[in-house]
Amino acid sequence: MAPKLSDSAERLRAAGNQSFRNGQFSEAASLYSRALRVMQEQGSLDYKEESVLYSNRAACHLKDGNCRDCIKDCTSALALVPFSMKPLLRRASAYEALEKYPLAYVDYKTVLQIDDSVMSALEGVNRMTRALMDSLGPEWRLKLPSIPLVPLSAQKRWDSEYHKETPKGKSKETTTAKSRVPSGDVERARVLKEEGNELVKKGNHKKAIEKYSESLSYSNLESTTYSNRALCYLALKQYKEAVKDCTEALKLDGKNVKAFYRRAQAYKALKDYKSSFADINSLLKIEPKNVPAQKLQQEVNQKLN
Repeated sequence: MAPKLSDSAERLRAAGNQSFRNGQFSEAASLYSRALRVMQEQGSLDYKEESVLYSNRAACHLKDGNCRDCIKDCTSALALVPFSMKPLLRRASAYEALEKYPLAYVDYKTVLQIDDSVMSALEGVNRMTRALMDSLGPEWRLKLPSIPLVPLSAQKRWDSEYHKETPKGKSKETTTAKSRVPSGDVERARVLKEEGNELVKKGNHKKAIEKYSESLSYSNLESTTYSNRALCYLALKQYKEAVKDCTEALKLDGKNVKAFYRRAQAYKALKDYKSSFADINSLLKIEPKNVPAQKLQQEVNQKLN
């Protein structure tokens, strides 16, 4: 007697999941493909399961660097179950890798309509905003595709599915915060940051930038890592990069004095004296007796007058 459709597809999907966990992405994709064929040959109407299989296969493609097939599978998954979180995030990552920044931006923003606490989407929007400003100029928003309005039903579906998977006794906020940056990643980020600090002391700013960048790839929630990397960019006269890093640092900690001071220095070097003066004033409101800031204020003031 032939196995039931759901049993057969479920076994193939489970085997695919195991292969994926083992890092065997090609094998996992093949198993997901077989599960899809089983469903399609037997006329399954389980659109949700079919959508998950497309999304899972997309994850395999993404891991293997096959961004175009990832996008195709995510689009198929979303056609079956619109506004699903995982295929939206995976498609956004694939678009970003292909430098299709407007499309990546739209997918990241769509995810944030469903759940505005998804850190990977927040970070994606920030990256895409910077890339789009650089490539399309200050009116970049006018050149974007329209962002779809997510219906309330899709948001409720996500909440329902999330709470079903969330262990009892743990709030959504707690679980989400922990999932953003695993403790091991935070520790690795801290070690790399300290290695960067040691390189700065030795005057090796280029190597320090590499360490800080690697640290931020593990956890980008540490304001001082950005402001430390900005110091290196200043030393190498890469002033625009220093401004960007100080801005990121201040988004995380609005009272990061070093970020204000280093951005003021970078603006001064770029001859943007008004912005430099504004940053010094912000710094002096936090630390009125900061002597280096007072001295920089006088220098910038002379340029303005």
